[in-house]
Amino acid sequence: MTDSAQTLPVPGAVGKLYDELTLNAMKDGTFNTNVHIGYWDSPDSDASIEEAMDRLTDVFIEHMQVDKGSHVLDLGCGVGGPGLRVVERTGARVTGISISEEQIRTANRLAAAAGVAGRAVFRHGDAMELPFPDASFDAVMALESFCHMPDRQQVLQEVSRVLVPGGRLVLTDVFDRIPRTEVRHPGIEKFCRDLMSTMADVDDYVPMLHRSGLRVRALLDVTEQTTLPTARHLVRLADLGERPEAMVESNFAFADDAFHPADLAGVESFGCLLVTAERP
Repeated sequence: MTDSAQTLPVPGAVGKLYDELTLNAMKDGTFNTNVHIGYWDSPDSDASIEEAMDRLTDVFIEHMQVDKGSHVLDLGCGVGGPGLRVVERTGARVTGISISEEQIRTANRLAAAAGVAGRAVFRHGDAMELPFPDASFDAVMALESFCHMPDRQQVLQEVSRVLVPGGRLVLTDVFDRIPRTEVRHPGIEKFCRDLMSTMADVDDYVPMLHRSGLRVRALLDVTEQTTLPTARHLVRLADLGERPEAMVESNFAFADDAFHPADLAGVESFGCLLVTAERP
């Protein structure tokens, strides 16, 4: 199902949503510098959800192939956790953008507190019209931000424009893993509605990348390593009465039928793609 057949996110509304989520998390003690799913290397991994979140950033680093001479764009940077980890692990410079002004304020505070404000800069911006010159970045990373974009194709074209030749894009995106039926799983419907997201069509990804001038390096279904165990871990922690510093239900409590991570527990049709592409 393409974006045109879904209710498309509105960037300003997405920004306000994440303003609210960020402020709620800081207020109720559930704040985490990672605002994304985890990555478990194997089904028997005993990594905590916080460790798995860091591991996903490390997977991105491996695929981006950056070093201290690189400049990385973090597209939909959240509150800066992944970008700061890239700086720490590789020495690269990172510029992050988010449509949420509160996320940007928080990310810049965290960069200053970590003593890396000179190498990690976060600014308010719209991925649909990136505020950067052509060939500005050696790599672009996008952890779960494409689902909030009203036009994936336009964002990919912008990414291609700001990448240097040989530069890499690495992203995760959610997709309908099982061919769509007339009625979609209610957990996916809640996710799309409450988090202002759309599901990608996996068959569209390679053509979109090609039309944007990007060459595919890898397109992997990482559902078994990401979305499925993330939901499973959050449900287990909730059952134990713990409040993990990630995707806590209070942050989504907009209505009685609001999305909760437990809604996606065991939903194999809620897929996650890991995409790596390169500008020739």
